[in-house]
Amino acid sequence: MKHWAWLSIDAKATTEDLRSKYRRLKEGGLHGVFLEGGIDAREFEIVREAGLELHSWMWTTNRREPWIRENHPEWFMVSRSGKSCFDQPPYVEYYRWISPFQPAVHDYLRDRAAELAAHPLVAGVHLDYVRFPDVILPRALWETYGLDQTEELADFDFDYSDAARAAFRNATGRDPLEIADPATDQEWLHFRYEAITQLVEGLAETVHAHGKEITAAVFPTPSMARKICRQSWDKWPLDAVCPMVYHSFYNLPTEWIGDAVRENIQAVRFPVYAGLYMPAFTSADDFEAGVRHALHRGAAGVSLFAANSILPEHFEALRRIADST
Repeated sequence: MKHWAWLSIDAKATTEDLRSKYRRLKEGGLHGVFLEGGIDAREFEIVREAGLELHSWMWTTNRREPWIRENHPEWFMVSRSGKSCFDQPPYVEYYRWISPFQPAVHDYLRDRAAELAAHPLVAGVHLDYVRFPDVILPRALWETYGLDQTEELADFDFDYSDAARAAFRNATGRDPLEIADPATDQEWLHFRYEAITQLVEGLAETVHAHGKEITAAVFPTPSMARKICRQSWDKWPLDAVCPMVYHSFYNLPTEWIGDAVRENIQAVRFPVYAGLYMPAFTSADDFEAGVRHALHRGAAGVSLFAANSILPEHFEALRRIADST
């Protein structure tokens, strides 16, 4: 049983504050961290000193670096309504999605993964945002964005870029912009699933060549992931997966965490670590119940998001669970 936390590099923190933070996580029962923000020699060393396993957390098809926008506007995904993530990103400003139908994108991302995997203190590369933009948001977010997504809307259905359309025409003789109902067209849906899968296969090859593990944060279950963001993660060559079973996002009870985990472990042969959204738990008892639901259904552990929300009573719950297993 291993437990993890998603964290970001904190270059502004003092060395002693970082040491205190990572000691607290280790003593609280965590095995490792997924650390976002590139490479930071100081923080990497402090994680090692604390005895935690370090996986470098990499944003994948959602990329914010100015270099891409300045040099490759053609890389960005385009919606069915013709809006490019280059200058009209969906939902939020940082949704700058690049297309898996661009061969140069594969090369660029493999180079980024290689940089992370080559670091001697990195045990693995953790993929995030390795998908298409959400064509349907979690139900609890509809009101936030003033949307009704009971059906797929053209502004949020991607990728209709020139590269994607050309690839689909070459493979099938059809133009995706001429599909009457893209939400039900299995050929077009699977074409996009496979594009992300091929990207992950290349990244896995790169990371494994460095002798490191590759893991991913993904949507809650394979069936939900396909529907929401064209992500068929149960087909990927991963060493472990962290499905984000954020029950509150879907207006579901804590018990649903276990139901999702059960579907996931039936779908894959690698370890499943249930991703939990800490602010969703109303109490430490509620958190403990969520972890127990996940483990009872076969999860190899949990991964905690929003580490600042982890309180001493949450660590006490993890210790009780460890003592009882």
